[in-house]
Amino acid sequence: MRKHSFLVKNFAIALVVALVGGLPVGVPTQVAAEVTAQGPVDAQPVQPDLGQVVAALKGADVILLGEVHDNAVHHQTQAELIAALQPRAVVWEMITQDQAATLTVPVLQDTARTAERLNWATSGWPDFALYAPVFLAASEAAQFGAWLPRAEARIALQTGIADHFGDQAARFGLDQPLPEADQAAREADQMINHCNAMPAEMLPMLVDIQRLRDARLAARAEQALQQTGGPVVVITGNGHARLDRGLAVYLKRAAPQISLRALGQIEEGQDDEMGGQGERRFDVVLSAPAPLRPDPCLAFRSTD
Repeated sequence: MRKHSFLVKNFAIALVVALVGGLPVGVPTQVAAEVTAQGPVDAQPVQPDLGQVVAALKGADVILLGEVHDNAVHHQTQAELIAALQPRAVVWEMITQDQAATLTVPVLQDTARTAERLNWATSGWPDFALYAPVFLAASEAAQFGAWLPRAEARIALQTGIADHFGDQAARFGLDQPLPEADQAAREADQMINHCNAMPAEMLPMLVDIQRLRDARLAARAEQALQQTGGPVVVITGNGHARLDRGLAVYLKRAAPQISLRALGQIEEGQDDEMGGQGERRFDVVLSAPAPLRPDPCLAFRSTD
């Protein structure tokens, strides 16, 4: 993986790390760029019921449950699916492995203790009340975390994501650049995610961080499967849950024998995002009302 020019690196790294150090890149502006489904849709899609979703996902070694991070309906659906699928392990995008190791069954069955143990109030993620049902539903499973802290993101951008990932980088594909068209598409998505306000030289770094997070999620899912026998559920944003671009790409490269299925959760009014070309992006797509939220682009606009 390339290392970025020293002329812009220090400033660029500081800005990128500031953007990715709390919430993942583009939350909730990522919604428009992330959510698509498995093929052209000419008519209003029919919403599958929970039983149909369970049937579509059940039987896979690793099940990816996507979300828009601040949508309460998406989290309630994840909780219900965990209860139905009964995974032996859950991998969380939102917490580190060290934090996951502190989540015993008694802690997970006490919402206040879980939030306190995870220092959720200072994490930058949406209110813990949104995630509480998911942690509670997962209380009997083994817990794994894949979050990339701010300090670690800074080091990764300084050293290169392949070097930072370590001796498994080639196995997961981080030692190779993306195909030119894929890199350009991902950079364009990152520009949209950041309200068309990002300097162009920052975009490759944002893509690198997204790739590193995908690979970390993939590695943690593989570890969880090896240690528990599965099935493993991964709780993550829609972008990471995409079969054509997210953690599935890295996991299938490293361990092609592992079976994967993915749920994408979009919001009403995004039906035009459900059509797509090429490989399918999710096995199942659910839609829910969007919560009221402020304009996510306000932070990027000048106050002059």
